[in-house]
Amino acid sequence: MKRYNLPSIHQQIDTVILANGEFPSHPVALSILNNSKWLVCCDGAIDNLVKTKRIPDAIVGDCDSLSEENKIRFADIIHRIPEQETNDLTKAVLFCLQHGREKITILGATGKREDHTIANVGLLCEYMKRTDVEMITDYGIFVAIDSDSIFESSPKQQVSLFCIDRNAVTSHNLAYPIDTQIFTNWWQATLNESTSDEFRIDTTGRMIVYRAF
Repeated sequence: MKRYNLPSIHQQIDTVILANGEFPSHPVALSILNNSKWLVCCDGAIDNLVKTKRIPDAIVGDCDSLSEENKIRFADIIHRIPEQETNDLTKAVLFCLQHGREKITILGATGKREDHTIANVGLLCEYMKRTDVEMITDYGIFVAIDSDSIFESSPKQQVSLFCIDRNAVTSHNLAYPIDTQIFTNWWQATLNESTSDEFRIDTTGRMIVYRAF
């Protein structure tokens, strides 16, 4: 059974993707950005990243959000992928996979336009088929699962479940127990909380699990 730990300050992450949503400001998210071993930046996010004086290892996207100045400045690390069937975040994830990166943390994927936020969170269910991936925001952590899983937590930590498939779900160590229940809409399993230093979710369907900071 897979276990998902909580991120922490000063934790070194092998591969980080910075998307073009709200730039990270939470201490944990910023620490992960600054301590990443390999940083891939979606093209539109580079304008904010350069303000921190951090230079990414690669810039990936269709380059429609890249300024002319940055196209010239970063020409040697830009990887333009012009097709429009996927968004820039997916292009960055696929780029990482092509370079053998099997554990990925995504930052900056929420905020700004709500449709982009929903799409990026939902895409975790696609990415998990090929890589170990988590999304960290200024407010918490999203991961996608499709089998029984254990999550590191703390008492009273806020937890929400977003069920993509209509499969029976059972919880352990949540304040509002779930017992072989099938959910038919995303909101129905939200706003729960942990009662221990870990909780468990039993499922055979796709689900996105959120733990708040």
